[in-house]
Amino acid sequence: MGMKTVAIIGALNEEVALIAKSLTHVAHVNKGSLDIAVGTVDSFGADVIKVAATVGGMGLVNAAATAQLLIDEFNPDAVIFSGIAGNLNKHLHINDVVLGGTLRYLDTDMRLVGQWKPGTEDKPVTEFFSDPKLLEVADQALSNAGITHITGIIASGNYFVDTPEKVEEVIRLTGADAVEMEGAAVAQVAARNEVPALIIRALSDNADTDYEVFKEFDISEYANTAAGLAVDIVKRL
Repeated sequence: MGMKTVAIIGALNEEVALIAKSLTHVAHVNKGSLDIAVGTVDSFGADVIKVAATVGGMGLVNAAATAQLLIDEFNPDAVIFSGIAGNLNKHLHINDVVLGGTLRYLDTDMRLVGQWKPGTEDKPVTEFFSDPKLLEVADQALSNAGITHITGIIASGNYFVDTPEKVEEVIRLTGADAVEMEGAAVAQVAARNEVPALIIRALSDNADTDYEVFKEFDISEYANTAAGLAVDIVKRL
């Protein structure tokens, strides 16, 4: 795809650690409260791709601010969000992967918000999308790795989904296959800046874990699934 620079975002330290370790010639840039690991990855072709990877924090505002800062600072050819999510699809299992073909907000009135670029007052945007070419590369990488995956719908909101009632509400409102707190915001900021985006989510639970329990949960296995995929995708670009 001829890319020279890719920005990669995670919400948690565990989601970015493997990515940072996979880079060569690494330097750290501190900007806007972020510690950004900047290095290179050798592609499967002859190209060397620059990668800027950072932990942006949880939630829509943190994700949006991080995506915009990386776009302004590094002018990337693509933005990838790599992390974990709660599973809402009965046909999927823990450590399977959902690629965010479609990103929808849980708690946003898109009749208003969607009027801003890339939408218009006459035709508001109602949802956002990962880039088709990036989805194709991700699908190839996942298939080669033998990882069960779908390209589906991911719902993003500023609250933690952890009860059957909340799960039912999210599915009813969005039809989502997975739920998390950042993807739609990254996709929206990328769309505003006309930068291709890809949202990758490894499923860490069935959106049934109380947050006080979840925050003590070792998510490294699932985060590494998404992170390893993100690095493999970069190598294929």
